[in-house]
Amino acid sequence: MNARVFRDAYGVPHLRAGDPLALVYLQGTNAAADRAWQLELERRRFLGTSAAFLGPEAAGWDVFARQARLADTAQRCFEALDEQTREWITAYVEGVNHALPGGAARAPEFAETGLTLQEWEPWAPLGIWLAVHILFAGFPSKLWRTHVARTLGDDKIDLFTSEGPRTAGSNGWMIPGSLSSSGQAIVAGDPHRYIESPGVYQQLRLSCPEYDVLGLAVPGIPGVAHFGHTGEVAWAITNAMADYQDLYAEQLRPAGPGLEALGPDGWKPAQVHTEVVEVAGADPIEVEVIETERGPVIVNDSAQTISLRYPPRVTGRLGFEVIPRLLQATTVADIDAAVGDWVEPVNVILAADTAGGLLHRTAGLVPRRHADNMLRVVPAWEAEHQWDGWHDPMPRATVDGPAVMANARELAAPLGVEFAALHRSHRIRELVTSQSNWSVAEMPSIHKDTYLGSAGCLLALLVGMEDLSPEAVALRTELLGWDRRMDATSSTASSYAAIRKALVSRLADHFGVLEDAQVPEVFVPWMDVLTHVSYAVENLLTTELIPDVNVSWLAREALEEVAARKRRPPWGETHQLSPLHALRGPVFAPGEEPFDLGLSGDHHCVRCTSSLPGLTDVCVRGSAARYAWDLADRSASRWVVPLGASGVLGEPHHHDQLPLWLRGELAPIVTDWDALEREDRSFTHEIEGFGTVRIVEADPSRDLDLIHGWVTAERASFWGMGGLSRDAIAATYEFLDSVPTHHVYVVQLDGVPIGLLQTYDPQADPVGAAYEIQAGDIGAHLLVAPGDPRPGFTGNLLRALGRFVFVHLGHPRLVAEPDTRNERAVDRLYRSGFTIGPEVKITLPDGTTKTAQLGFLTAERFLN
Repeated sequence: MNARVFRDAYGVPHLRAGDPLALVYLQGTNAAADRAWQLELERRRFLGTSAAFLGPEAAGWDVFARQARLADTAQRCFEALDEQTREWITAYVEGVNHALPGGAARAPEFAETGLTLQEWEPWAPLGIWLAVHILFAGFPSKLWRTHVARTLGDDKIDLFTSEGPRTAGSNGWMIPGSLSSSGQAIVAGDPHRYIESPGVYQQLRLSCPEYDVLGLAVPGIPGVAHFGHTGEVAWAITNAMADYQDLYAEQLRPAGPGLEALGPDGWKPAQVHTEVVEVAGADPIEVEVIETERGPVIVNDSAQTISLRYPPRVTGRLGFEVIPRLLQATTVADIDAAVGDWVEPVNVILAADTAGGLLHRTAGLVPRRHADNMLRVVPAWEAEHQWDGWHDPMPRATVDGPAVMANARELAAPLGVEFAALHRSHRIRELVTSQSNWSVAEMPSIHKDTYLGSAGCLLALLVGMEDLSPEAVALRTELLGWDRRMDATSSTASSYAAIRKALVSRLADHFGVLEDAQVPEVFVPWMDVLTHVSYAVENLLTTELIPDVNVSWLAREALEEVAARKRRPPWGETHQLSPLHALRGPVFAPGEEPFDLGLSGDHHCVRCTSSLPGLTDVCVRGSAARYAWDLADRSASRWVVPLGASGVLGEPHHHDQLPLWLRGELAPIVTDWDALEREDRSFTHEIEGFGTVRIVEADPSRDLDLIHGWVTAERASFWGMGGLSRDAIAATYEFLDSVPTHHVYVVQLDGVPIGLLQTYDPQADPVGAAYEIQAGDIGAHLLVAPGDPRPGFTGNLLRALGRFVFVHLGHPRLVAEPDTRNERAVDRLYRSGFTIGPEVKITLPDGTTKTAQLGFLTAERFLN
């Protein structure tokens, strides 16, 4: 099978290779080409080096990443993997390293920040995963609850119970074949995350003889972890809302040159060292990194010292061995067996297969411990707060009808303390049970449902109000007759949101005593009173814990405030999408006509488009992707992402799916290879006085006569193929065509074939063992056909090849290694500006060896 990248009309990559290692390498090169800035940004975040190019705004995160020991944990987890999984991840990283410089050359953020590339560590994907998910389970909420209990009293610790500002949330549902028009199951849903630019999920297809999987990948992570369809089985996840990270109050004391920490068994040595966070435009920050027997210390000031205990740090496992198993799954039993080894984060999983199998279970690692551990910071020195094994077995359900997952207190209830409100879960269940002949084409009717189940609590306060102004009476009448749909065109929805915002603001004023909690910078968002009031408003309107707050009067004031306004715009005018970008980059390129980003939906709608109700209507969180997997016909499946396949502003596929996403529609999935467009690596360069040089990928069968004649000619003796048969040469070039690390091109001059160019990734070639490889290096062999027909032929040809390698492909350095006996070729290295390296021994295709002269030419030198 040839190693190729194909794309559909939306630029979605369909990757095909001869084996899993070649395929995952190709996935790495593709991710680097499409998402270079995103990949390198996420890598620097887990290393705690992002402030070095983002400035002081990123320093708080970098300090936390160092203190939490994310990089060290990622390396530990990588080294603990089985050899096969490590090899698979390493192949992905090699692909990233090879293609990242070319991708970076297309991404304007690198030039804007001055960010230079570094070679990726083999464990970088695990580090990225940790950085993305370390706050996912919301352990900072324990800082907030502890602060509430200390300030307001222990009885108020659950006063702000809500889904909370930290929770990404998601929807998922599975409709069994008995309720579908095809007789096969449908798995659909949408993960709710912060809407980032580029998006946090990448649509792609991975195909090799062992498997063929459609799915949503996380850029920087090999394979498809969360949402996939292999043709025979499909799966999806949501956040289980489990609690599996603990915070411990620590006592430290000096002990010689180090420190000791007080635990249940007395004072024990703590590990301690110092690191430095570089900050662009500011002084560097010295960070004391401390780790006790509980875990790394993440808060250490005059008031408190707090350590974090989390499963990957404790066990040295993340669960990455599960991902390649998922790709090979053909039944729900395969999915079930694979996710049994999952660690981080803890998820609820739905899966269905074509044989009628259905699965609904939780997966991940949750410790058994004291109930207080799940609520607040607990004393490290008390034995009762130690971990005591793991929850086993993890909760699962028997599926005898539609299954729903929406972060609510249902299947995963034993694993956590705070879940999403039941509104989304109840509404999805109501919708999926409303008919018995569902098709995939009808799934958007569920995805984009805007009914706001939580509205009733506030509206009920308006019913008995007296002595209202005429304007307030009219608005109340309008609201009580409202269908509770948060549609972008609805001014009534906008009025409801305005009243909610005004009420939240007034409620927050009553909790000013909670302001100014002293925590490290990275945790400040979790300590914001207005945010907590916004998300806990339902509880605050009904609780008996705040008898001194006249909730009805505050609601009355909010109603009158909104009623007095001259204009009440439609909801979509203020509820606008605003994707997050590290540099606050725009959605639309300069000169591009922008379009309206108004949104339907709200936090508790199935179409969950979240804003901060007490502060702004702007939406920064919503469906990071939508999918509908059809088990009857995979090609009938559908998906969409908020922006597009490319992470490069100004490219055609940067946000070409945005109009679909805004309307709540899904894009088609193309599975017919013949209906896809093969990615074209060809290159054309015109040189005045010389002609038009065109470089096109060779076809081993079409071009075999040409290749055979050239490589067996006397002038090609240094290629070491003169003694090979025609069949052996055919096999060699068929192999080169099947791997993503090597490429063969026919070079044409004014349409006439004049030479053969072979490029390769030195990481996958014997020459790579002979020198220190730099990220993005590309090796090349050039064979010129007999009879140089024009003056300056070779020099002009090399000019064109240099443009191809350095500009078109974007590699920073070219490696050449001619046979030392080939004096003309070696002399050409000197005359072309190559830096001459050592002589090395290299094995040739016919089994003989040659002594090669290494030479290196940088893009900077060639282009200047």
